[in-house]
Amino acid sequence: MADSISTKKLVTRLLLVVVAMFVFGFALVPIYDVMCKALGINGKTGGQYSGEQQVDESRQVRVQFLSTNAIDMVWEFYPKSDDIVVHPGAVNEMIFIARNPSSHPMSAQAVPSISPSAAAMYFHKTECFCFTQQVLQPGQQIEMPVRFIVDRDMPKDVKHLTLAYTLFDITARHPPVAVAQKTGG
Repeated sequence: MADSISTKKLVTRLLLVVVAMFVFGFALVPIYDVMCKALGINGKTGGQYSGEQQVDESRQVRVQFLSTNAIDMVWEFYPKSDDIVVHPGAVNEMIFIARNPSSHPMSAQAVPSISPSAAAMYFHKTECFCFTQQVLQPGQQIEMPVRFIVDRDMPKDVKHLTLAYTLFDITARHPPVAVAQKTGG
């Protein structure tokens, strides 16, 4: 009798643990968003922008560019400049360089973030290499543009933004097609 009671308690506890795991799993995304907002990290950009704005020549905003590689990503990846000063409402461009030093074709995906996160919704990309996967052959180097507008409606106390990209190796999930080598003959 005691064994059946302890077995029921164990089964009940295990079921509660399973339910708690499911609840926690569903709560992770909102918790992550709240933590990012509270800590000011991983701000997502305002996305693509297609509207027209007047340039605010009276204001300047410094935009800093950072690039990092995720673990196991071997590409060389960097912006042509560490930062630029822009006027809100103006279209701007920065070029990022990527080079595949490996001996095999690779696929990559860049994931952007903006800080401070409160200003992220005022940063609009009109063109970005992060919108598509990048495929480079062995030794290949490319220039990848990002065109953006800092919105005129961004709070006036924000005078510095950082656009950071992390480059991920996605070759295993999205194998690139190797370019056929010409043979002499």
